[in-house]
Amino acid sequence: MSRVLLVLITLVVFTLLVKLGFWQLSRAEFKQQWQQTLVLREQQAAINYTQLLSLTQTEPTDAEEAALLTGYRLSINATPVKQPLLLLDNQVYQGQVGYLAYQLFEVTPDSPWILVELGFVSAGKDRQILPALTPITAGQYQLTGRVYQKQANPLSDGLHPEMQVDKPIRFQNLAMPALAKLLHHDIAAAVLQPDSVPQYSLPQPWVPIPLSAQKHQGYALQWFTMAAVFLGLMIWVALRQFRHQ
Repeated sequence: MSRVLLVLITLVVFTLLVKLGFWQLSRAEFKQQWQQTLVLREQQAAINYTQLLSLTQTEPTDAEEAALLTGYRLSINATPVKQPLLLLDNQVYQGQVGYLAYQLFEVTPDSPWILVELGFVSAGKDRQILPALTPITAGQYQLTGRVYQKQANPLSDGLHPEMQVDKPIRFQNLAMPALAKLLHHDIAAAVLQPDSVPQYSLPQPWVPIPLSAQKHQGYALQWFTMAAVFLGLMIWVALRQFRHQ
């Protein structure tokens, strides 16, 4: 291996590893700011449905977590919609694999429906058998809680619904436009996680930030360590070539 090629490889790989480390540090800083934003939203008074719909007019992009409505508190009077329950697939809670269960509610006849989280339910060994859940009975309910939005998954962001007669709809992603198209009715872009769910007492996971600032800092340390080890290795290779020559 020529000296020039050795130097080029060393510079390119070392620079890449260091850049990845600094990128993780920038993500850690952003996550710290985002956590502070969530704390402030938790302390604010609950907004109404009209305000929520106004906030959802601007659709956030993948890189704009700060534009997500996650953390706002919402208070509504709503009625269950006569639609199947919905099960978000591939969810994990306290080591158990299962679903997040949802039911659609109507606030006013002319407004979009809103997806209300009922909570986590574990999955059985047979995927063909869905959890036995009973929809919240008809009536008007006052629901107050936190709203959230999921970031789009660049690898798989489709709804991918699985429908059976008289069974909940199992789906893969909170793709609201696709769900609205499937059910032929507008649906709000944010999900409500009520403080208490009528007729239910399922656990309600709250993970607004999938990767914490501490994890990003840990990943940054790993990249910097790899950069240092790689640089040391290449220096050792260069020294050995120099001695042989």
